[in-house]
Amino acid sequence: MQKIGVMVGREDSWPGAFIAEVNRRDLGIHADFVKLDGTPMAATSEYDLIVDRISHEIPYYRAFLKTVAISGTHVVNNPFWWSADDKFTGASIATYLGIPHPRTIALPTHSYIEGIIHPDSLRNLRDQIPWEQHVAAVGGFPLILKPAWGGGFKSVYKVHTMEQLWEAYNQSGTECMMLQEFIAWQKYARCFCIGQRAEGVLVMKFDVSAPWPNRYFDEPDYFSPEEHDRCAEYALTLSKALGYDMNTYE
Repeated sequence: MQKIGVMVGREDSWPGAFIAEVNRRDLGIHADFVKLDGTPMAATSEYDLIVDRISHEIPYYRAFLKTVAISGTHVVNNPFWWSADDKFTGASIATYLGIPHPRTIALPTHSYIEGIIHPDSLRNLRDQIPWEQHVAAVGGFPLILKPAWGGGFKSVYKVHTMEQLWEAYNQSGTECMMLQEFIAWQKYARCFCIGQRAEGVLVMKFDVSAPWPNRYFDEPDYFSPEEHDRCAEYALTLSKALGYDMNTYE
């Protein structure tokens, strides 16, 4: 019997429903939650496939998934590519693919880990960040300051003045932050991509201001056919370029 393992965080609805549906179909495939207490080097896994929904927040999980991927377990998504991926790289890839993306600039970090001594360890950095130049390059205020890594709208700031920008940047610690053009959107789409085929793309209305978790809305007429198809095309193009088996795009 083949086995599917699921790794999740605070999700409640999807993981249990997915496991129950796989087991209900009785196709010689069993699904359950992965349980860990330590991983030897070169370890193998009892699972043929692991669906990963949480390793981006848990470093130990990433170490485990890379190890079992080497031994032959298929992991969704590829843990090696995920470790190399970040929002700034994604912005660059989208631009090269001809997909519109808010103008974005990566910034030197505000602070550094112990052992990094200024200026000896940072001789490749110029003395000052040209704030006015960078702000102008992304379209001026208001703009977005957010981490190059991570998700879930954590540490994302909308700033209207240079003083607000500096205040937010001064709180960013060792995170690599990005300045990003603010888009005053009229419609907000989130696209689910399962696999890398057109039938696996689901385009939905998304409202980030709605109470969690009720932020997705089934409104068939919210997007015009042209808008829907363009969103689906962009999402599928990015999924193929990034090599993701499961992802969302905004």
